[in-house]
Amino acid sequence: MEKEQETQRLDNYDDVVREALKMARPSRAPWVLLALALAAGAALALWLLTRLDRAQSGAAAANSALQDARSQIEDLRTERADLEMRLDRTASEKAELAALQDELSRNVLAKEEEIAKLKGEMGELEDKMKAEIAKGAVRLSQAGGKIKVDVVDEILFDVGESSFSKQGEEVLARVGAVLARMKDKKITVSGHTDDLPISTRLQERYPTNWELSAARAITVVRFLEEKAGVPGARLVAAAHSQYEPLSSNKTTRGRARNRRIEILLTPAFDPKREAAAPKPAAPTRKTPPAR
Repeated sequence: MEKEQETQRLDNYDDVVREALKMARPSRAPWVLLALALAAGAALALWLLTRLDRAQSGAAAANSALQDARSQIEDLRTERADLEMRLDRTASEKAELAALQDELSRNVLAKEEEIAKLKGEMGELEDKMKAEIAKGAVRLSQAGGKIKVDVVDEILFDVGESSFSKQGEEVLARVGAVLARMKDKKITVSGHTDDLPISTRLQERYPTNWELSAARAITVVRFLEEKAGVPGARLVAAAHSQYEPLSSNKTTRGRARNRRIEILLTPAFDPKREAAAPKPAAPTRKTPPAR
């Protein structure tokens, strides 16, 4: 009995010790919580790192896209500037072309007016000189805006002389009346001779054909200025002697044709210049001394 009681006490004692040991052992819950917290922290850190990496990758991509966009914008600006420059150049060329077309139209119109005027002047000269033209004593020609009047010397001058015949004054007066109205023409009067030497009786006055051709040209120029009213600023006298023949000097007829006065009308560079040119003073006669 006592043995059973002792055994019962020992069993109770063992139960008490086991219970005490159980209560004395530390709890695992805090460690589990800590482990869970650490795992959660690690997971969060990994998530944050992943998000950060993605954000950095996105930022890099965005920065690259921004650089590309800026480069494209710069290219577009350059292209726009180039297009604007081309447009300005095209507009300038168009304006120049329009100006050239206007100038060409004006030139064509002026040329047509000049041709019409030239035909009118030729017609007027032909009308004034038709009798002499019919006889072959006067020839009219026109080329390049110039009018040329060839008058054989026997119509204007006596043989070997530089003064006019009566018929010569009448013919030249008709020509001068037309020339005086041509305000935009330069008038060159040229004297021409054949190749025969000056006769002995005239050599004192005209040693060579140069002096004779020059004297006749000057006589015509003075007549046009003093009698026909052609401004002297528009007149030029020239001598060609025997060196510009129209025909052969081997025949009488050829030599007669070569002895001529040539009046060449060319467009004046400044038609207004004659208005500023001083008019020549009327020649004064010297009073003979009293005897």
